[in-house]
Amino acid sequence: MFGLFETATPTQAAHAVLGTPIDAQPAPGQNVAVFGCGCFWGAEKGFWRLPGVVSTAVGYAGGSAERPSYNQVCSGRSGHSEVVRVVWDTALVDFSDLLKLFWECHDPTQGDRQGNDRGSQYRSVIYLDDPSLMELAQASRQAYQLLLSGAGFGPITTELLSHQTFWYAEPYHQQYLAKPGSRPYCSAQPSGLRLGAFEGASYKLGPRVWNSYDWSVAHCVLRGDNAPIQLA
Repeated sequence: MFGLFETATPTQAAHAVLGTPIDAQPAPGQNVAVFGCGCFWGAEKGFWRLPGVVSTAVGYAGGSAERPSYNQVCSGRSGHSEVVRVVWDTALVDFSDLLKLFWECHDPTQGDRQGNDRGSQYRSVIYLDDPSLMELAQASRQAYQLLLSGAGFGPITTELLSHQTFWYAEPYHQQYLAKPGSRPYCSAQPSGLRLGAFEGASYKLGPRVWNSYDWSVAHCVLRGDNAPIQLA
């Protein structure tokens, strides 16, 4: 049985955009977490564009089946969610920055769907094993719930769990939106609400970065460049 970040070996060695190993293990000064926010194609692009992200990979987590295939996950029988594994440099980007992107890039109140994509594989999730990061994730959820409630949205349905196994998705899914001939698809439906300060937050990224994500535009991740956002 693999631990959360002791994953099955991928068959694609390098990230198609960042050039780093997609199975990169956190080096000193780095950390790792798994996010699910609808179809993993668009979600991964949102994360790999953040300055300070070392590597991303898409896969499956939160279910019971070992080494699930895309077809098994799409059937809903494996119990897995489509997720993005993110490794980041803690000197350049804070976990609170990643949480800000996570909450803003989708509607976390939709349960087993995201936009037109329906099924438990599209549910909203955060999986990580670091207790301090889990506390920060919980604080950010409380803060974002206040924003959502004030705007007429329902309760957040996001799973926050630890000790979940991550399985790499098939190679053609990795950095899908950066590959020639890819189908420009993203079903996420952001609420349009921006997460500000919350307990424990220590943002490192400024307006230049966040203005690159225009959540008022449908499927905005498809409109942005594939390259990471530059700080200057």
